[in-house]
Amino acid sequence: MKNDNIFAAIRAAFPASADAVAIESGDNGATYSWHDIDTITAQFANLLTSLKLPAGSRVAVQTEKSVEALLLYLAVLRAGYVYLPLNNAYQAGEIAYFIENAEPAVFVCTSKTRSWIEPIAIRCKVAHCFTLDDGSGTLLDAARSHSTEHVVAQKSAQDLAAILYTSGTTGRSKGAMLSHSNLLSNARTLLDYWGWSASDVLIHALPIFHVHGLFVASHCALLAGAKMIWFAKFEPQAVVNRLPDATVFMGVPTLYVRLLAEASLTKAQCRNMRLFIAGSAPLLIETFNAFRERTGHTILERYGMSETVMLTSNPYRAEDGERRGGTVGFALPGVGVRVRNDAAAECAIDEIGGIEVTGPNVFSGYWQMPEKTKEEFTSDGWFKTGDVGKRDARGYFTIVGRSKDLIISGGYNVYPAEIEGYINDLPGVAESAVIGVPHPDFGEAVVAVVVAKAGNAVDADAMIASIKANIANFKVPKRLFVVSELPRNAMGKVQKNVLREEHKSLFAESSKRVAQR
Repeated sequence: MKNDNIFAAIRAAFPASADAVAIESGDNGATYSWHDIDTITAQFANLLTSLKLPAGSRVAVQTEKSVEALLLYLAVLRAGYVYLPLNNAYQAGEIAYFIENAEPAVFVCTSKTRSWIEPIAIRCKVAHCFTLDDGSGTLLDAARSHSTEHVVAQKSAQDLAAILYTSGTTGRSKGAMLSHSNLLSNARTLLDYWGWSASDVLIHALPIFHVHGLFVASHCALLAGAKMIWFAKFEPQAVVNRLPDATVFMGVPTLYVRLLAEASLTKAQCRNMRLFIAGSAPLLIETFNAFRERTGHTILERYGMSETVMLTSNPYRAEDGERRGGTVGFALPGVGVRVRNDAAAECAIDEIGGIEVTGPNVFSGYWQMPEKTKEEFTSDGWFKTGDVGKRDARGYFTIVGRSKDLIISGGYNVYPAEIEGYINDLPGVAESAVIGVPHPDFGEAVVAVVVAKAGNAVDADAMIASIKANIANFKVPKRLFVVSELPRNAMGKVQKNVLREEHKSLFAESSKRVAQR
């Protein structure tokens, strides 16, 4: 009988030479062979099976990044349970919500967080709580007594493999349910589209509680039988030092900015690299151009989300087209992407609208939220991403922003990305974020928050005057603030909800004056 468990596919892709190095720690040089991956995941899986968990049990994990944490993820799949990764920045209130909502049977945390996590887990009736650190912990201790042989659990394509909670910027986080088929179909598409082979070496410097690091990076390397150089945390100089030993690097835009700050990042240092991939947040065109100039490599930008894994990508092969900065490329093979307006009609070329998607990679819905799931799908079954964008005549997609970030000022639609583009082109500007805040006359007012380049002084009034000369007056920021940095989440995305909260009372005095008239 065919087994659609994604771990079965991963294991089948292991090289014939089981003793070859599969993962090398970039931090301490420790190595793990393909045989080690097989035996350690078997021990973890046998431990989980011995707990006699109900079918479909969730295993929630909030640990620091380590090779053992990756192997635990693979073991959960191998044993047929559902993996629930949690950002290690989450605190007590957030963890309590996730436990109450997902009702995991097992929770794995670090030794240092166990003192406050375990009482929450006990209160919420979590049956088993373990610790896992880098090379130690009660989970490893318990697993060592179990067999290194394990038969991969039989799963169907639509069986649940993982639940990923969204960032929750517009309310409580929602758990996106991803099946074995969602994950495997997408990984196999990327293997071909990005030209992976067993001779590749991936520098893995991303977190593994998120689609980018856990699914895209890890799955591609494992299914290609390719080696990974594993960093627990991103350290730019350490990554640059290992570039000659690697062929592929994946990062969020912030990582590329930090790499460019290293004088040792040169064309010679990148001589063996074949592919640099960026995602999870918009890549500034300045970063795109500077990286190409410095290294001779053109970054490949792609687009995906927790609910869908990857959706679009700039081309890898030259015959498929150029890699265009500021775009996220074409729809991946087998993935449907369309742009529709408020009347649910297909947008014309270069017309801005809501992005909707369909395909084998698209999730089935939100955990225990049937009504929310129904809201997020169209009547013909396409998922409404919440992203706003456009498609050009050649089929390249550009993301303009999130629909929730749309500003309606005086009845006019204002797309933040458009104004950010003008601001980022001004002298001395490193980056910017444009938000809408309550205003008594206009409903919402446009506000810009700007970060200056190192060593540059920028004048807010002068910038506003310059912007006025280029765009319609209703789009011009009514206030502009210069700050040292923008708030970001763990994946480098600017947290506009934090900025909106910070500036929500900016025009409160104007509101009072209006009320007193």
